[in-house]
Amino acid sequence: YSDTEGRPGIPIRTAAALFIIQKFRGFSDREAVSQVRENRYIQYFCNVPDSSLPTFIHHSSLSRIRSRLGEEGAAVIESAVFAVLRESGVINGDCILMDSTVLPGNIAYPTDIGLICGAFEKMRLYAEDHGISLRQNEKELKELRREYNMNKDKSKTAEYLFEFAMIFSDAIRIFEEYAADFAGSEREKEEVGDLLTLLRRINEQNGQKIAGEKHIKNRIVSVSDPDMRPIRKGKSHPDCEFGTTVQMSFNRDGFMTGIENFIGNPGDAKIFGGAFGLFAERMKGIPVTVVTDSGYRSRSNIENLPPQTVNIFMGRSSDVTAEKRDFCKSARAATEGFIAAAKNLRGFGRSLYRWLKGHRIWSILCQTAYNLKKFLQLYFADKIKEESLIKLGLA
Repeated sequence: YSDTEGRPGIPIRTAAALFIIQKFRGFSDREAVSQVRENRYIQYFCNVPDSSLPTFIHHSSLSRIRSRLGEEGAAVIESAVFAVLRESGVINGDCILMDSTVLPGNIAYPTDIGLICGAFEKMRLYAEDHGISLRQNEKELKELRREYNMNKDKSKTAEYLFEFAMIFSDAIRIFEEYAADFAGSEREKEEVGDLLTLLRRINEQNGQKIAGEKHIKNRIVSVSDPDMRPIRKGKSHPDCEFGTTVQMSFNRDGFMTGIENFIGNPGDAKIFGGAFGLFAERMKGIPVTVVTDSGYRSRSNIENLPPQTVNIFMGRSSDVTAEKRDFCKSARAATEGFIAAAKNLRGFGRSLYRWLKGHRIWSILCQTAYNLKKFLQLYFADKIKEESLIKLGLA
């Protein structure tokens, strides 16, 4: 890196504003950069002078900036916005509402044969770049896939899966022989090792499927995003979604106070303590009331709460006194509404990034936009206290 050579980088102030406006308006990278060039209000928000517009960044630069910022950089942006709202009194921490949902990934519906073909294509492209010949396996796979697609009798899918798995297993054997003598850089060796580990896991998974196992632990459903899992959340439709688990917590006004991402479905009761601790840390205090569904209910979760938390509602009306019962029921119903708004209107309906770290960045940036939207909603409804508006310089 040199601070005297090359093109000057985009200011962090502008990059952060771009990511916020991108999630706030639901723009793609291409649309976000285009709007900066066309919209005066967005130019002002992103602090882009007129002289910089003709040479403003290409939309592909946003993905590289995101990679450099990573999860930590995205968290800094979100924390700065959250801290301003909390310190001004807009967000209060008297009550925590908590629930988890699925953050679906951006993949087609996975099938066992489709997964084999995708994994083989990834292996073939890597082999082609490094002079490994898989032509015989590629020819066999193409012919078998053509035959499978033309066959309308889906009762023979298990037979086809066995044939696909045999070709795939033979290709992995050739790839393993090459990987054993690979003499590239340390980074390239790590890439080969990671790819080989993924291919072996898929090959093992194929064997389990052929053997008749229906419930495969840590089942891979995507070659491009191996951190995604099939997750059931008790809904009638869809009964199963493919992605990662996202744990959300809110205060009673609907501000999103904390968010966590997990591979698979760890169970609500297991992640309750971490979510409660995150809320207390971010709000700089202990909530008086906790509202969750029965999935979080366990003796340890109830007994380990601090004494300052007086009202503990975990899916049962008998958990709280009659005076607090209506409030807790209303808060529980509101939690479902907050999550529905987050998934359908605020970007949590599908993550376009990959791997757990990508889904984490997506979630953090969406959380930032969610809280800004909530603030504007309350501001235009004249529901923000005057002292908070004075602290924010809006009164």
